[in-house]
Amino acid sequence: MFINLKWKIPLILFVMLGAVYLSYPLKDKIALGLDLQGGMHLVLEVQTEKAVEASLERIADDIKREIEKEDYEIDRVSADYENKTVTVLMVDAIDLEAVEEIMESFTAYLKNEGKVREGRGYQFRLSKEEETRIEQNAVSQGLETIRNRVDQFGVAEPTIQAQGDRRILLQLPGIKDAERAIRLIGKTARLEFKIVDESVSPQSALNGSLPDGDEILYKREENIETGEVIKTPFLVKKRSALTGENLSGANVNYDGDFNEPYVAITFNSIGAIQFQEVTRTNVKKRLAIVLDGNVFSAPTIQEEISGGRAQITGQFTTEEARDLAIILRAGALPAPVVILENRTVGPSLGKDSIEQGVNSIILGAVLVIIFIAIYYKLSGIVSITALMLNIVLLLGVLAYFGAALTLPGIAGMLLTVGMAIDANVLIFERIREEIRNGKTARAAIDAGYAKALSTIVDANITTFIAAVVLFQFGTGPIKGFAITLCIGIAASMFTAVFVSRVIFDSFMSRKKVSNLSI
Repeated sequence: MFINLKWKIPLILFVMLGAVYLSYPLKDKIALGLDLQGGMHLVLEVQTEKAVEASLERIADDIKREIEKEDYEIDRVSADYENKTVTVLMVDAIDLEAVEEIMESFTAYLKNEGKVREGRGYQFRLSKEEETRIEQNAVSQGLETIRNRVDQFGVAEPTIQAQGDRRILLQLPGIKDAERAIRLIGKTARLEFKIVDESVSPQSALNGSLPDGDEILYKREENIETGEVIKTPFLVKKRSALTGENLSGANVNYDGDFNEPYVAITFNSIGAIQFQEVTRTNVKKRLAIVLDGNVFSAPTIQEEISGGRAQITGQFTTEEARDLAIILRAGALPAPVVILENRTVGPSLGKDSIEQGVNSIILGAVLVIIFIAIYYKLSGIVSITALMLNIVLLLGVLAYFGAALTLPGIAGMLLTVGMAIDANVLIFERIREEIRNGKTARAAIDAGYAKALSTIVDANITTFIAAVVLFQFGTGPIKGFAITLCIGIAASMFTAVFVSRVIFDSFMSRKKVSNLSI
């Protein structure tokens, strides 16, 4: 007795039509990977030691701020990057007891190394656990920041993942302007607002009269006619009055006089309050806007500014201003990154790979079809029909998930072709055996599918598990192979077992067949 076909045939038609709909037009639905489309392959290393140094500097500033709140006289609070220590030195040793109480909130990650400088201060060492946490966070935050920048840059199907303790693998298919991409990705983008110290001229500071707590930064301007870069020194406070951590937006605007682009920035509620406080307490002073240690502008604060809005001006091109807005919106990298490996894959190589990969699939499929048609006769045609539907279903699922097709992915498709036929070979050989044992065609088909099913399921499940492991622990190209193989296994189970059985049942229900062409 045949299983009711009324719901099976519509189900197959629905699935196949859905696959065709999802995959059409194929070139617009399935993105090509780096090896097929061309693009950039970068290996970046996060300078985690810089993140530790920045954390030590912040901790020193926090300690100083907390002690100043209690009106104790500080000689200085300094960070030693090499030894990972912070030294707190007071004017009078009598204040050390109060300092110990203040430092209790920092003991979770600072260890007291004892008194220094004739008992006027303490030295605190950063714990190994905190140092490791800072380094790990620098890599994970750097990964997310780079991902945000790449997403805003508009790269389709990028590969961004951590490698080891400090490295980040980055693959950008279809990138045409490699230099621009490197500038966008590698820029630290640490935005700071620093008060300009005008008590001493920059030239005097350069000659050796650098006040304590100050530093020299430069504004770089390029002469458009000669190409000469002019560096103007600024004497600024080393401690930032405000940073870009609380930015909520950055956009490109144009001034009304010369139509030159600038970047308009907006702070969130916390940043707006901080910016208002900085401008209120520094009226008539100059505020340097510093990005990655370079001064972009240093306007004079005429009055208190509320609303949390500011602008970064400079000799920007529209593209430079747009890229700056992108990296400011994405956030600053917690530590600088250096490029360890930079390879560019040309699109011509990818084109050759596509052609050879497609040719290999076509040739492999044709050879399999010829063999199956000759060896299994009309039953082989059933298998070939299931194979064609398997490829359509595979492409439809890949298109639905927006998967990137790579060269290993094409290899996965070729393997799927073989596995789909393999399932039918097992079924057909079982049917042949049942016919040799004297069963009718109808009974042989029932027995062949029933007895071969467990073998097919076992083989496909073990292969599927191996593909999942490859996806979990493999890199980009291997993941592409694993994804294609997983989808192909599921598709072949549907077409080779379910669809081919429905074709046999549909044919046998309409005719009385005594001899099966197999």
